[in-house]
Amino acid sequence: MTADLAATAFLDAGHPVVRDFAARAAAGAETPADQAVRLYYAVRDDILYDVYDIDMSRDGLRASTIISRGSGFCLHKSIVYAAAARSLGIPARLVFADVRNHLASGRLKELVGGDVFRFHGLVSIRLDGRWVKATPVFNKTLCRLYRLRPLEFDGTADSVYHPFDESGRRHMEFLRWHGEFDDFPYELVLDAFRTAHPRLLDGHDQTVKGSLTAEASAQISIV
Repeated sequence: MTADLAATAFLDAGHPVVRDFAARAAAGAETPADQAVRLYYAVRDDILYDVYDIDMSRDGLRASTIISRGSGFCLHKSIVYAAAARSLGIPARLVFADVRNHLASGRLKELVGGDVFRFHGLVSIRLDGRWVKATPVFNKTLCRLYRLRPLEFDGTADSVYHPFDESGRRHMEFLRWHGEFDDFPYELVLDAFRTAHPRLLDGHDQTVKGSLTAEASAQISIV
């Protein structure tokens, strides 16, 4: 078995929780591409996106734990997508980049230390002999609040963040790519978070409490 198909400590593709999640999401699909697309929407919309009160411990960043909890941000949702894809026999790798997010809430910018976010996560999967990027991160509700079109994925073209929202405001810029990984590089990512975003973690392996949906609602209401 190749590394991009193997179960790992974080991408625990053989765990019953992961296998069941993937099987339900891909039910009725006839091709790996169709499986990957159905799985994309299950991760995007059935796991709540939030950056607050999220477990950043080793156990909290296992795919099975994230699915059971039902929430997380880009790192967590990308881990779930990669692990679930592997459980279906689809090669998958984690991809990381530093990004500038112009539409983050004021509080989140304060906690992050600006609008540059280290190690934003997405996934690269191999379909029909080629690698494509998929970002099953922002769920539809959050996108509506931020006036963003939810990212779609058809299994043939890369799905990454749109550079502008529906009003033409800048949304996200990719600043630096860190590469692709066969497993979640825990120490690398957590060290970067502790150094660049210490207030978000507040000295713990758990992000501070709050609600991104509530912050987005308040921010949009005054625009």
